[in-house]
Amino acid sequence: MQGRFLRNLALVVVLNLLVKPFYILGIDAAVQERVGAAAYGTYAALLSLSFLLNILLDLGLTNHTTRRLAREPGTMAAELPGLLGVRAALVVLYAVVTLATALVLGYGGLQLHLLGWLIVNQALAALLLFLRGAVAAGQRYAQDSLLSVLDRALLIGGMAWLLWGRGPDAPLPILWFVQAQTVVYVVAVGVAWALVRRQTRALRPRWPGRAAGDLLRRSFPYALLVLLMTFYYRTDTVMLERLLPDGPLQAGIYAQAFRFFEAFNMLGYLLAGLLLPMFSRLLGDGAPVAPLTSLAFRLVWAGTVALAVLAVLLAPEVMALRYTAHVAESAPVLAVLGVSFVAVCTTYVFGTLLTAGGDLRTLNRLAAAGMVANLALNLWLIPRHQGLGAAWASLITQAAMAIAQAALAARRFSLPRGASAWGGPVLYAAGLAAVALGLGALDAAPLTVLLGVPAAALLLAFATRTLRAADLRGLRAPAAGGTEPVL
Repeated sequence: MQGRFLRNLALVVVLNLLVKPFYILGIDAAVQERVGAAAYGTYAALLSLSFLLNILLDLGLTNHTTRRLAREPGTMAAELPGLLGVRAALVVLYAVVTLATALVLGYGGLQLHLLGWLIVNQALAALLLFLRGAVAAGQRYAQDSLLSVLDRALLIGGMAWLLWGRGPDAPLPILWFVQAQTVVYVVAVGVAWALVRRQTRALRPRWPGRAAGDLLRRSFPYALLVLLMTFYYRTDTVMLERLLPDGPLQAGIYAQAFRFFEAFNMLGYLLAGLLLPMFSRLLGDGAPVAPLTSLAFRLVWAGTVALAVLAVLLAPEVMALRYTAHVAESAPVLAVLGVSFVAVCTTYVFGTLLTAGGDLRTLNRLAAAGMVANLALNLWLIPRHQGLGAAWASLITQAAMAIAQAALAARRFSLPRGASAWGGPVLYAAGLAAVALGLGALDAAPLTVLLGVPAAALLLAFATRTLRAADLRGLRAPAAGGTEPVL
């Protein structure tokens, strides 16, 4: 399983590094520059609002279904039509609740029109994610990897023409950007639907009758977990836009830094999507999960700590590469968000393991505590420090969640503890921190930092056994005649 994980992780990383950074830092950032920070800030706040409530589109069905189908793949053809019928009803519920919430928050006019299109996009994106979960549950990880970049690859082509193919002075309303997303989501959902239909031979949505209530009761703990985590992950932009006198501008400044965080966080999210069916299959077969957990954590730790150091040392230069306005305000935000990225990706490993194990009650309690803490920290820090305060609130919350989930998973699944498990990663992080302090004290040139930190990270990772030569053997192709599905 570790070999399959490494090969498919490599495919996911390569595909997403080819597509998503260019979309987020090229297309998305160019849209913000074209429409202005204030207009984009309003869009970002409405997008966050649509994210906060999009759990109503799913109610935990994707995670529940992926976990169940990975353990019992023979039930896919029988269960998916009823699940799709329930999801269709949830779209209506989501739209009504989201629009009502927007009215309560004081949005109106063109803002509601824009939110309406965002609601459509969220519905399509949620359906795409659900279909990808079914593909991954069938152990078709390569197909899932390709689907993970299909919508953004198509959007790059369409938006590149809207941005640069019509001349630099051509108008680009933010609504066109949202509607372009609608078109590519429709195409991506069509492709995913066809792939799932190949596995099930038929895929016609139907209402499951009385079984719908039982299905929603079983998936509700997953829905609650996603809702609580979304609140402490997405409330910052909304609170910035609503709490401050110049809220749209501050939300736009925060979005400049958050865009870089989001570009890399997509890789962490895809890692979780890869791990959930694998952990579920191992637990369903009664196989040990410690080897895969250790490998996933060490890989994540080695990569994210190095990225955090680069974010701290090069934040002004990175922001200046893409923006000319508000660089001084957004650079410190990027530095703090870079450190929080380490914690977020740690939760993608241990939180996913706990989800696969079905320990939802404890996870929901942790997430509820995180939501309350994050809201309180934002209420305290945003009026005093604007976007930087929101970034610190995120870092504190995510670090607390990462530590709690790692401790809980170690106890629940008898994972190795103590110096044998944590000594190498701690020494690795301490060593890179020392390197960062030295480069900062020397006022090293950006190119020196860009070359020196990865080199030091690679040496320290192997010296502290955070990475091991044996780990790389899993990248070799499976033996001829093997049964691992590829496409």
